[in-house]
Amino acid sequence: MADADEDTAPDTSAPEDDAPLSRPRIGRIMEAVEAQDRERLWAETEPLHAADIADLLEQIGSGDRRRLIALYGQEFDGDILSELDESIREEVIGLLQPDVLADAVRELESDDVVDLVEDLEDDQQEAILGILAAPDRLAVQQSLTYPEYSAGRLMQREVVMAPEHWTVGDMIDFMRRSETLPEQFYHVILVDPRLHPVGNVMLGRVMASRRDTALSRIMEETFHTFAVTDPESDVAYAFNQYHLISAPVVDEAGRLVGVITIDDAMSVLDEEHEEDILRLAGVGEEGGLSGRLLETIRDRSIWLFVNLLTAILASVVIEQFADTIDRMVALAVLMPIVASMGGNAGTQTMTVAVRALATRDLTARNALRIIGREITVGAANGTLFGIIMAGVVGLWFGVPVLAGVIALAMLLTLIAAALGGIVIPMALEKLKIDPALASGPFVTTITDVVGFFAFLGLASLVLL
Repeated sequence: MADADEDTAPDTSAPEDDAPLSRPRIGRIMEAVEAQDRERLWAETEPLHAADIADLLEQIGSGDRRRLIALYGQEFDGDILSELDESIREEVIGLLQPDVLADAVRELESDDVVDLVEDLEDDQQEAILGILAAPDRLAVQQSLTYPEYSAGRLMQREVVMAPEHWTVGDMIDFMRRSETLPEQFYHVILVDPRLHPVGNVMLGRVMASRRDTALSRIMEETFHTFAVTDPESDVAYAFNQYHLISAPVVDEAGRLVGVITIDDAMSVLDEEHEEDILRLAGVGEEGGLSGRLLETIRDRSIWLFVNLLTAILASVVIEQFADTIDRMVALAVLMPIVASMGGNAGTQTMTVAVRALATRDLTARNALRIIGREITVGAANGTLFGIIMAGVVGLWFGVPVLAGVIALAMLLTLIAAALGGIVIPMALEKLKIDPALASGPFVTTITDVVGFFAFLGLASLVLL
């Protein structure tokens, strides 16, 4: 029976072609483009989400991208533009026919249009704004007057609001009559006569309550508002911290002007996480796979140059002990081990510190406790690996004093790495410098210089 069950058991593994952008599907799409078969192209892309089509456009080359867009024609979805990486969005907009671009942009909500046009050149920006109806154009232009990376840029103007004295029945009748409701919304925002938001009512509560229930009775207890000038990073933090779904945005007078939804707030968090990862590696925003070649070369070369300077500084330290190294070649063999361990320990601590600063888990209030904890971790690991290396060096070179030197050097280096890995990001943030971008070279310099100085300095004192 067991064999029979195994033979008849269904295969639950999904075939590769079930994936939205499987290699076979991409192959068929490109075959349709080569054959100029529009119907086949539409058939292959129709099941795909706009984000999948955006991924496809980012993965293929510029020539294939041009041919695919030309063949796609009027079916081009505006949501594709909002999903595209900024590095190629401008190129795609330039490839679209004016009437196709007009249809695509009119489908978008105001926040997506703002995100679309804010990084474009002036001529492309004016062309897209000219496509919009006058009220939509004014709304987008108003959003563009707010600071970059602010709540005013992030919000959408499509808001569902109601006077605070309305009942559930009033709200339901209004929604049934209205022809301009957003495609998706989560809350009804209650406002006073001066359009100041006073509370949120979940749409589900509206639909589940009796018609004669006052909306003010079913408001949510948690209610947050944001000013148009609030940094979008603060908005994203609040959404994540307080589990918000949507929140109203107010102008300088406290009047309701828009709403931010969870999808936009989470997009900000994702972008910040991606930027932190790139910057920790010394790669700028344009340094990814989709960035322009010259900008990628420029961004990476800047931090490679900084790294070169730090390497030269470490070499200067080594040069001070050239005579010591000449007298004992074993020191040259062991130096990379000390430097490598210190570099890895420093990177570990720096990564934790940068992430903790971004999530506000590391603050001035708990800084001393965290620094003490990291120094303890560095000392413990320094002791452990110092003992291990002492045993290895004792067996390898048969010089007990050299084993003691590398053990002590390992301890000092890992303590310095732990201290530098947390203090440097904190100091850079205090100086208003992005710790994710600038910490790496400084931490590397400290670990290399301390590691070489400790190892070679102790060796020159004890061995010679």
